[in-house]
Amino acid sequence: MTIAFSLNFTGMRRQFLISLLFFLFSTGFLEAQDKWDLTRLVAYAIDNNISVKQADLQIRYSELTLLQNRGSQIPTLNFGLNSGLNLGRRENPSTGILQDQKTFSTTTNLQSGVTLFNWFSIKNAIAASRLTIKADKAQSKKVQDDIALNVAVAYLQILLAKEQTNIAGLQVQQTLSQLDLTRKKVNAGALPELNAAELEAQLARDSSALITTEAAIQQSLLQMKVLLNLDASDTFDVVTPPVDKIPIETLADLQPEVVYNLAIKNLSQQEVTALRIESALKTVESVRGNMYPNISAFGSINSSYVYFRNAIYRQVLTGFQNSGLRVDAGNGTFFNVQAPNFTQGTKTGQYFTPDPFGQQLSANFGQGFGLGVQVPIFNGRSARTAWERSKLNVEQLQLQDQQEKQTLKQDIYRAYTDAIAAIEKFNASQKSVAAAQKAFDFAQKRYDLNLVSTYDLVNTQNNLLRARLEMISAQYDFVFKMKLLEFYKGQGLKL
Repeated sequence: MTIAFSLNFTGMRRQFLISLLFFLFSTGFLEAQDKWDLTRLVAYAIDNNISVKQADLQIRYSELTLLQNRGSQIPTLNFGLNSGLNLGRRENPSTGILQDQKTFSTTTNLQSGVTLFNWFSIKNAIAASRLTIKADKAQSKKVQDDIALNVAVAYLQILLAKEQTNIAGLQVQQTLSQLDLTRKKVNAGALPELNAAELEAQLARDSSALITTEAAIQQSLLQMKVLLNLDASDTFDVVTPPVDKIPIETLADLQPEVVYNLAIKNLSQQEVTALRIESALKTVESVRGNMYPNISAFGSINSSYVYFRNAIYRQVLTGFQNSGLRVDAGNGTFFNVQAPNFTQGTKTGQYFTPDPFGQQLSANFGQGFGLGVQVPIFNGRSARTAWERSKLNVEQLQLQDQQEKQTLKQDIYRAYTDAIAAIEKFNASQKSVAAAQKAFDFAQKRYDLNLVSTYDLVNTQNNLLRARLEMISAQYDFVFKMKLLEFYKGQGLKL
């Protein structure tokens, strides 16, 4: 029965029904999904948003810098071990004679050093690192606040798109009802076919607007998925509370000067800038210490071991020769001293080796201790330039702080002015809707009595639709501006 009825429609009307069925199916499918409220959305975004994770990584980087700066107070301790095999003609470590032999040597050393005084450079560097960590944590809180605000904006955008879809859906239903009634009158001969054709054209326009608003919902949901770091293919929907149930403060409680003073105290960005200025001031003191002499102590112990193996040969007497020495025998008589000549014979089967490892380490053990003073005289202005740059960095941060406060104040006053304009526009749009509704009701009654044309009826209906859309847009715009002022006030977001 339904199929036979639908086959009597024109092609335009069939296309509308297909679109309407698709809309109803997709809406029913979304209603069956698990829906998220704003609290869940914000919590999930903070846990999964990439910007938040990057801010947390920066905190960990700064914590490593603090550990490194704190470690510079502790004495250094390094152990060294060098071992090697020497081949060819080299100096015998035990005799000091150059000879061809293989030697294996090991040298060990243990060195330590500590900075005793460097004009509090390390101390100020540690203090600067601690302040940097606090600033990074405040920056992470600011990123979380920004994410929460962006999620709230996207959430309101979804609610607005859904409200617009509801209005467009009601418009379609109303036009469809008018078309059915008109079709009956046309079939009865009470109205010309032109009336039905005009309403069918209006129905096509209304269905197109309905599909457009439904697409806007999907686009808004995709934007929310980006903030939540969800895959675009994931099924997802949000809770849709009535806009008039969203709690907002009064404009009297959100005066711009009061909000600004609270924002200076409560907003994370102001805390971030203040902490970075403090850190930069400590960095100035730390860098300045590098321009003055610093005192350090050092000490070391070392020892060595060498191993070689020389064969022992028999010595064979081959004769004597004059040694060039003479012995006084008395009475002016001198005798030449004869020295024996030996040649190397066969190996005895024995080898000459140095002392054992432990004995050599004990015998060669050495130590040294001392104090060092390093006085910077001229180093290409590197230390002074670094100090001057650190001071310029402080000035830059102070100017940035002033600029941020000016921008914050302007944003708060602009949001307050926009909120006043939004509430006035919403009040005016309510009157416009009431007037448009009244005009449409009169037109509908006159149309039922065949006193106005279909064109006039459609025109008043479109005027009512525009008025409703403008009213809901103005209402959501007012809510957003008020929530923005509440955010600046430091009270968080409540929807």
